[in-house]
Amino acid sequence: MDTGDQLLILARLALAAFLGAFIGLERELRGYPAGVRTVALVALGSALFTEVSRLMGSEDRIAAGIVSGIGFLGAGLIFREGYTVRGITTAATVWAAAAIGMAVARELYLVAGLGSLLVFVLLEARPVVRRLEALILSLGRELVLREEEHDQEQDRR
Repeated sequence: MDTGDQLLILARLALAAFLGAFIGLERELRGYPAGVRTVALVALGSALFTEVSRLMGSEDRIAAGIVSGIGFLGAGLIFREGYTVRGITTAATVWAAAAIGMAVARELYLVAGLGSLLVFVLLEARPVVRRLEALILSLGRELVLREEEHDQEQDRR
């Protein structure tokens, strides 16, 4: 393999690491166990395995190995605390980062880039949902208060 091809592979690995770091940034800022470095390494490692498997001609076997290996890693991120389970979203994030790394290695740059953006947006959805829930609850309380005021006004008449 010539130097130019190797440099292209290195560029793809760098892109996979960057996209993984972008996804991991959300986890890092929120203090979850798998942050920038972990998610970037998963994406980079998946891309590297995919690149090597392409060169060896064993893409299907390696791809299946990546999926099951990441599943094992993700299982280690999930913890049960009493009746609650923690870490499922982080495990799913690591799993998605592996898929993005594989997409980069297969030269699916648009898919990998937009996929990373979608993962990031979905990770950010929880705070948005909480804000919407608080807004809906406050609007509900306001409606109840108005209804009570209306009922009291009707009683006075």
